[in-house]
Amino acid sequence: MNTKTLQPNGDQLLAILAALSNPHRLRIIAALQVGGRNYVSQLARELGISRPLLHLHLQKLEGAGLVTSQLELSSDGKALNYFEVSGFDLALTPAAIAEAVKTLTNNPE
Repeated sequence: MNTKTLQPNGDQLLAILAALSNPHRLRIIAALQVGGRNYVSQLARELGISRPLLHLHLQKLEGAGLVTSQLELSSDGKALNYFEVSGFDLALTPAAIAEAVKTLTNNPE
C-alpha cells in the first residue's frame, strides 16, 4: 500500500477529523490495516457490528478519503464490496491547522 501525505484544505481536514472521531471507525481502519482489504459481511463479523452500521461508518471514512471500495463478483456470482485503507499520513501540527483554516468554507455555528 502506498502512503500518501495528506495536506487537506480546511473542509477536508474537518471531514477527516470527524471521520476519525468515532471508536468504531478507528477499529475499522485498524482492522483493514492489519488484515488487509476485506468485504463488508466479513468485516462486520470480525468487528461484531451489524452490516448497516458498518456501512454508515464506511461511508463516512470513504467520504473523508481514508478508505476506498471496490465492488467485485465472487466465484458464485455474489457481489462483494471490498474496502481497504487508503494509505495516508496526516501531520496534524499547529502550522498545518493554521494553513487549513485559511481555506475553510464552513461557517462556525
